[in-house]
Amino acid sequence: MSNGSIATGSAARGTCGPEERRMSGERFVEGIRLSNPDKILYPEQGITKSDLADYYVAVADRILPQIAFRPITMVRCPTGQGTKCFYQRHAGSGVPEQLGEIVIPGFDEPYLYIKDVPGLIALVQMGVLEMHPWAVTVDHPDRADRIIFDLDPDEGLGFDSVIAAAREVRDRLKAIGLTSFVKTTGGKGLHVVVPIAPTADWRDVKSFAKGLSAEMAADAPDKFLTKISKAERAGRIFIDYLRNDPTSTAVAAYSTRSREGAPVAMPLSWSQVKAGLDPCAYTIATVPGLIARQASDPWADMAATDQILPEAPRG
Repeated sequence: MSNGSIATGSAARGTCGPEERRMSGERFVEGIRLSNPDKILYPEQGITKSDLADYYVAVADRILPQIAFRPITMVRCPTGQGTKCFYQRHAGSGVPEQLGEIVIPGFDEPYLYIKDVPGLIALVQMGVLEMHPWAVTVDHPDRADRIIFDLDPDEGLGFDSVIAAAREVRDRLKAIGLTSFVKTTGGKGLHVVVPIAPTADWRDVKSFAKGLSAEMAADAPDKFLTKISKAERAGRIFIDYLRNDPTSTAVAAYSTRSREGAPVAMPLSWSQVKAGLDPCAYTIATVPGLIARQASDPWADMAATDQILPEAPRG
């Protein structure tokens, strides 16, 4: 994809510096050395490691508020999408100095977290194609500050059904005083995200999410279920409340996915979540330009939406 479609980095900022210096077999981006920058990571689109670094520089101002200083699980694909990938949850050996480490009570091995743009690029160098942050910060690793409802449809359902489900989740949350945000997942679903103050423990957050999900499934059992079994999902949407657990994560807003088409998990305004929405429109190639044309960030108020988990139906 190295055709100039993403104008990023020092060149985009009108400066020349070492981060854009190219050498034989390497490139420096934000001070981080990329080995084999022309390695193809998304064969169908011809997207290279260098292109991926450019993407993350372009969206850094958007992704960092959503992922920085949060423990992360990574999906690493050293030889690119469509090949052997693996999850990495713990720091391990050879951790780049640009990444932070945190030991979380109850877990033996330290987790990694990103602090800044060089940290993002360090993950690109590691072959990371997906970033899945915890719903906690390193300051409060035992207290969730987000609730996530992952709407995962049966293969036979159209996306309009997912849109209707997301809007129903939003309306039910609004009825009990909670503001929510929404994003595509880079797949066939949507995530409804509720920011909360880090005051409730994981048990209460998960119980709240389970209760609201179970209420929806009870009210419309022909549309929704809360069981993970795909065999029982025919024609319905699985409301996955299980993301609300310290051992579970959800893909970060603006993260790439290790899937065909080079999709991105894209934050949206609720006004965009309507019939005709095409989640496949959000890719590594298109998202930087879409952001540049947006009048405002649809998730700009996320950090300031400091809500208290209310009493509600509990599972």
